[in-house]
Amino acid sequence: MNNNSSITRTSSSRGPGSAQITGFYDEDSGSIQYLAADPDTRKAALIDIVLTFNPASASVTTDSAEAILRHVEREGLDVEWILDTHPHADHLMASSFLKHRLGKPNAIGEKVLEIADLWRGLYHIPDAFDPARDFDRLFADGDSFKIGSLPVRVMLSPGHTLGSISYLVGTDAAFVHDTFMQPDVGTSRADFPGGSAEVLYDSLQDILSLPDETRLFVGHDYGTDDRADPEWEATVAVQRASNRHIGKGVSKQSFVAQRQKRDATLSLPDRMLHVLQMNLRAGQSPSPESDGHAYLKIPFNRF
Repeated sequence: MNNNSSITRTSSSRGPGSAQITGFYDEDSGSIQYLAADPDTRKAALIDIVLTFNPASASVTTDSAEAILRHVEREGLDVEWILDTHPHADHLMASSFLKHRLGKPNAIGEKVLEIADLWRGLYHIPDAFDPARDFDRLFADGDSFKIGSLPVRVMLSPGHTLGSISYLVGTDAAFVHDTFMQPDVGTSRADFPGGSAEVLYDSLQDILSLPDETRLFVGHDYGTDDRADPEWEATVAVQRASNRHIGKGVSKQSFVAQRQKRDATLSLPDRMLHVLQMNLRAGQSPSPESDGHAYLKIPFNRF
């Protein structure tokens, strides 16, 4: 694939109550980061923003997040919310960095508390992680808030993780993270601790029950053999008709079988064991030890 790290695309508002969405592609992790803006008030939210993490050296820079902040400034937008859909396994979230830079609240789903419990055991760090401290808002299924004048509804959509949430923004946009991928790719994996292909199927069906014209913005794309450039937007109608894993009314049994077969061939993301212990702290590193440096703890022979 060509260098796609600078690919940025904007999906324009479709009229009253519709958000303007800009997606920023992070080539290193295949992640799409989003800026959702209310055209009327110029208020905005940042969703699933990435810090640049090098797993070989366990080093972090803020370059990618800084580039998005420059875009926000150029567009004259006022960020009201810093949102994440789940504790990511494949990139380091910029939530805490953005919270302190912008002085605005950060948020994630309330089931992050259960995910933290799960990973305390896997890391064998019993006193680690306090999401209620590190996030200003823990959203429950059905919660609502606003971006400017645009209503936002929170939808619990687990399967990839046990606590993933989607954000339904305005009249016709939904940020559906690691549930759907683009129709020519299919769906996201469900084999991480706390994941479930059966639960993911139910979440996908909930998303497909949204109005046909709803724009679904996915969390990842890596291109395909037939499509070099990343894509990240498709409507509910298109996903329902042509998604290669769940389109055309695939049964739950068939979906689960193909999802589990596919997941069994996948290796862990190379950042996963590093970044999860930071993402469960809203993207912060562990506290420095007596020598003034912070250290990550990596489970041995657990995966």
